[in-house]
Amino acid sequence: MNNIVRKNILKVKPYVPGKPIEDVQREFGLKRVIKLASNENCLGPSPKALAAVKKGMASINRYPDASSFYLKKKLSRELGVSEDMIILGNGSDEVIVVAIRTFLNEGEKVIIARPTFLIYEIASQISNTEMQFVPLTKDFKYDLKAMRDAICPNTKMVFIANPDNPTGTYVTKKDLEAFIEGVPRDVIIFLDEAYFEFANYGFKDYPNGMDYLDRPNIIVSRSFSKAYGLAGLRVGYGVANPELVAYMERVRDPFNINLLAQVGALAALDDKAFLNKTLKFTAKEKEVLYKAFDRMELKYITSATNFILVDVKKDCKAVFNELLKRGIIVRDMKAWGLDTYIRVTVGTAEENKMFLKALKEIL
Repeated sequence: MNNIVRKNILKVKPYVPGKPIEDVQREFGLKRVIKLASNENCLGPSPKALAAVKKGMASINRYPDASSFYLKKKLSRELGVSEDMIILGNGSDEVIVVAIRTFLNEGEKVIIARPTFLIYEIASQISNTEMQFVPLTKDFKYDLKAMRDAICPNTKMVFIANPDNPTGTYVTKKDLEAFIEGVPRDVIIFLDEAYFEFANYGFKDYPNGMDYLDRPNIIVSRSFSKAYGLAGLRVGYGVANPELVAYMERVRDPFNINLLAQVGALAALDDKAFLNKTLKFTAKEKEVLYKAFDRMELKYITSATNFILVDVKKDCKAVFNELLKRGIIVRDMKAWGLDTYIRVTVGTAEENKMFLKALKEIL
């Protein structure tokens, strides 16, 4: 059947998400399983968001507002940008996909770091876009000089995950500004800030992508899936100059933000206390994990996110499988070419203790 599919689709490796809790329970006959694999908020959603979603369920026989009018209006006030600069996505993943589908002609090039968020590569492959990969530096940071040097007349877009996934490192304000100055204005700089809230909380030299939207070639994306605890509702957004957004709106699927996602995100934005609780708790528990890794003499990357990349000094798939048997799901880094690394999401205090105890036993 290969002759009926577009040839570039044969090269696409489907995205493999973190293993679901239910799968592990069935596979190993376990009653209790904890998931520290997908960088979700271990504290759950905002109580205000949960209440709004429950109330909204009475209206799910109706189509959602296709323009997400109220959510866009609220984001406009929160971010200090006009409403015509905002596009809503089914998670920030969709904003990435829509940008590629909107701006990349077949054969044009995107520049992508390696390793980084896998969706950049997958979405580019699907659109038959040429890709140029630039390795991270030895300390797992973006090599912005090499990325800038890689720009050629055929380059249309550069992706920067800030902070990066899976490393947790970030591009500083000084380095980002120097990079932006050196990029031609007909090349789109896509700043993926899915973990913005975590980085902005504790790192003074972390830049806010919204500060650079006076430039016509910058798109910033963010998510409600991480710090806001709404991963199951799938809602994210992009911000750019109105002309870019207007083009992307032509490509965006209608009704892409469901009714419950809209009301949940609106309420989550109002619950500043819950967001602050999440950020404070995450920072505290990261220190717990760092100290434990130090005692185990394991190398890890100091993270500006709610996850940590750690070198377990063994085959990461084997360690991953042993953790699964104990009811603990993390992410092995084989798909990123980091064969001895796992990525662990910051969990509750109890979950982190369970993980550390199991990891120590395995190692």
